[in-house]
Amino acid sequence: MNKGIAIVTGASRPKGIGAAICRELALKGNHVFFTHLTPYDHATGYEDADHKWAERFASELREKGVNVGHMNLDLTDHYAPQTLLDKVESELGKPTILVNNATHCEEVSYKELTADILGKHCAVNVQGTCMLTVEFAKRLEGTRIGGRIVNLVSGQDKSPVGGNLAYITSKGAISAFTRSLATELAPEEITVNAIDPGPTNSGSMDQETQDFLKRKFPTGRIGTPEDAARLIGFLTSLEAKWVTGQIIHSDGGFRD
Repeated sequence: MNKGIAIVTGASRPKGIGAAICRELALKGNHVFFTHLTPYDHATGYEDADHKWAERFASELREKGVNVGHMNLDLTDHYAPQTLLDKVESELGKPTILVNNATHCEEVSYKELTADILGKHCAVNVQGTCMLTVEFAKRLEGTRIGGRIVNLVSGQDKSPVGGNLAYITSKGAISAFTRSLATELAPEEITVNAIDPGPTNSGSMDQETQDFLKRKFPTGRIGTPEDAARLIGFLTSLEAKWVTGQIIHSDGGFRD
């Protein structure tokens, strides 16, 4: 699947996992189309959020010799999947790689959880991811050209994660979705996998948090966006055509 056309959602910041994924896929010769939603990053408080960054990043990726496109996209919009895929097909061609990296996260325990907070998580992390994935797969149906789908999840399949109920619940749904969809799409030669990158320093961790987490990594360091990107580079390659329906904990042996 290398030298394909890849979609990466949620690539809004230079230090984020989404940007690292785009760089890795472009380095492998894939054309890249990425989505961004900078207002969310500003509201979340990311210091590297910049509404002018997307075009600078597109120029950076083009220097690797690939075609690049991007757009602002809110996955809560019911028409987002069709809008995105139509634009990718018109600008770059039919995509064969989809990386669902975009996410919504508010850390709340059961005491703070509300229907509104849960609904926001489900709208992006569940509905947005599932419906984009389904539309992507439908457009490859019957072509026999194959495809790669990679979802980003969290550590909920590995151990309980308290204090983040809405996020963990929505990501657990994507783990179940990944395994089941993989069986449906296998005859179409489309693989579906998910990765849990573990705690990753993508520009939002203060030093106190980093010092606390390092003790839980036998490697002695926190994960980087590039760690996740390298695994996704493999899962979207031809060499990974026999890997499907897997939830991979690529987290440096992290133990909570």
